[in-house]
Amino acid sequence: MMPEATLGTSGDQPTPERILRLANGYWATGILGVAASHALFTHLEAGVDTAERLAAGAGISQRGVEALLDGLVGLGLVELRDGRYRNSDEASAFLVEGKPDCLSDFAKLKLGHVDSLKALPEVVHDGAPPTATVEVADNPHWEKLVTALAAQSVPAARIAADLLRIADAGEISIFDIGGGSGVYSAVWLGLNPAARSTQLDWRPINAIARRLVAERRVADRFSCVDGDFHTTDFGTAVYDIAVYSNIAHQEGPEDNMAIFAKVRGALKPRGTLVVSDYIVDDTRSGPPFALIFAAEMLLKSRRGRTWRRADYQAWLAKAGFEDVSFHPTPTPATLIIAR
Repeated sequence: MMPEATLGTSGDQPTPERILRLANGYWATGILGVAASHALFTHLEAGVDTAERLAAGAGISQRGVEALLDGLVGLGLVELRDGRYRNSDEASAFLVEGKPDCLSDFAKLKLGHVDSLKALPEVVHDGAPPTATVEVADNPHWEKLVTALAAQSVPAARIAADLLRIADAGEISIFDIGGGSGVYSAVWLGLNPAARSTQLDWRPINAIARRLVAERRVADRFSCVDGDFHTTDFGTAVYDIAVYSNIAHQEGPEDNMAIFAKVRGALKPRGTLVVSDYIVDDTRSGPPFALIFAAEMLLKSRRGRTWRRADYQAWLAKAGFEDVSFHPTPTPATLIIAR
């Protein structure tokens, strides 16, 4: 790595610092993923605040812990004061095991994805991967991916619940298309004891959702339909609310339009569709996360991409939705409310 003295920081002259940080970005993935794997943030939250005690608690070497702590301090996830370590506010909120918004499983999952980037040059050349992992029902990666993504969706599910006043909506029927972990159903059923929810997804994924929803103690009002949402009939005027969360980015335009048309038919006359996804500006100039995520879809799907607001507006209008609004969340996802 280039010595610090050669980076240059004076005036408005460009320096290589940011490029070097980006090129070495896998270090951050590794440090965060390994720290999460050894529950370092959970130990720190419990008051274990020295490298020696952390090593003993995690059952790993003190030298290894010291290297992780240096990296975590450098990443701004751990703070060092008077020789004692503590979680940053972010780490305390989102990396401590047992908290509902914990992203430690996601950090561990991404550590395992680092090796997959080796295929990116070939996929960029060909325009699609030889096998699209997001389109295979029995891929064993779903067990880790679905559970890891659940915590990411909790903030968006809560915001959508506020926007739709789920808690006060009374006896409503919810339809979660490709619902994965069932997190939307779990959050919304927890807020509204009169609501019921149906999830449509592949059988292996529904099995995961049933388990996770049962942990939230709302399984008695949650049911599943095993199937592919591309081919399964949604019914006619059955549901008050439909959810399409983190699905559109793995689908092509024609499939998204077809799904929205089926949803419009499945909703009651005043029904609402909630879409949650990583949505880019119409000029494709931002936001950064959604733009970068497009490469993930190139690597893992045949036609997926992060789509523009204008794309969603056009698809939804063609499907018969007249009132479409966009709502930011504290996560990289944007919510769309369509009626």
